[in-house]
Amino acid sequence: ERFTLLVLMAAVTVALLLFFFARSPSLSTVVSRDHDPLSSAARCLPDIIIIGVRKGGTRALIEMLSLHSGVAAAQSEVHFFDWDSHYQRGADWYVSQMPLARSGQLTVEKTPAYFTSARVPERIRRMNPDARLLLIVREPTERLLSDYTQVFHNRLEKRKRQQTLETLLMRDGELNLDYKALNRSLYHVHMRRWLDVFPRSRVHLVDGDALIRNPLPEMKEVEEFLHLEPQINATNFYFNQTKGFFCLRDRRRERCLHGSKGRKHPRVAPEILRKLYDFFHEPNQKFFEMVGRTFDWK
Repeated sequence: ERFTLLVLMAAVTVALLLFFFARSPSLSTVVSRDHDPLSSAARCLPDIIIIGVRKGGTRALIEMLSLHSGVAAAQSEVHFFDWDSHYQRGADWYVSQMPLARSGQLTVEKTPAYFTSARVPERIRRMNPDARLLLIVREPTERLLSDYTQVFHNRLEKRKRQQTLETLLMRDGELNLDYKALNRSLYHVHMRRWLDVFPRSRVHLVDGDALIRNPLPEMKEVEEFLHLEPQINATNFYFNQTKGFFCLRDRRRERCLHGSKGRKHPRVAPEILRKLYDFFHEPNQKFFEMVGRTFDWK
């Protein structure tokens, strides 16, 4: 009886072992899982940096660029190169703010304040001299009005005292050259610093006004500049009649930019608009000569 009991116990043990191995993953399954492309995703320094300009369309640009499967985009503005408190944390902290990217994907971040910060071009060059830079610009007066509108609504939400555009923009009947929103639209002043550090071939200019009207041609040029396989096409865009601008369609998922985008600008007196158009005419010509390209601006 004792012998029979031992035989039965051995048989049960063998059956349990066979059951276990039958349900366990094979060695080949474990190896293939280790080589899953998603498991090899990593964070790295960005290959592409959208450097500005503020209220030029940087959010639209990075969202449209994210339509491409070869791009991994950081979702928030990192402010690494322009904020000393972030810059002092070093490259490891900067990389930690980047998205996970699969092998072959390009990583992109956008911080519009980079364009107008004097220290940023050299800081980027020291960290990544091969970075590809995207600069999206709009007609300077329109950009200034968008800038004011954003600040106006931000102050409104925080219940801070409001200032009219005329109060900020005009001083003794003339344009206030110390007004930050005005200075940000003097593209040639800031572009000079970038071209002192990076060759013109490393900076691609995106026409922000054209991107609003018809995004596809601008995005095809961006794909070409970044040496990306052509993927973005007309099916990725549809015009939203309610919002009044193009929204995105990706793998049957539709999305529009945040409601803060496309806000109505304040009404500005015609004589002030004329002053602005006249003021920006010469700086615009300097910018066109500097970058070797013209834009259809007033």
